[in-house]
Amino acid sequence: MTATKREIFVPGMGPPLSHYCDAVAFGDLLFVSGILPLDDQLNLVGGEDPQVQAKQVFTRLEQVLAAEGAAYADILKVTLFLTDVNDRAAINAVRKLYFGDSRPASTLVEVSGLITPGARLEVEAIARLQRT
Repeated sequence: MTATKREIFVPGMGPPLSHYCDAVAFGDLLFVSGILPLDDQLNLVGGEDPQVQAKQVFTRLEQVLAAEGAAYADILKVTLFLTDVNDRAAINAVRKLYFGDSRPASTLVEVSGLITPGARLEVEAIARLQRT
């Protein structure tokens, strides 16, 4: 059987800011688009606080995973984009709350800016899907 690409739009994530979907499933892999600290109306959550922003991002990531029957333990690779690498420790403390004992492959990149003014981080992920 040949794997097919399936575009996923998750209720409550708000409309895409550009030409993309929330995630793409292909075979037993789930590719999650970059998630910003936004509410369902695309308003920035958390002001200048990197931990509040991180909680919003990881909560929204959990929503995308759950929509496809996945969880944090299923994440194989995560990429974090930070506007200030000095926020790493504060964000990592929040990240540990969501990932628990699971340790995916990980990349952290400092960037000059993100599409939403005031956003301090964006997170994308690749997860496995446990299909029956």
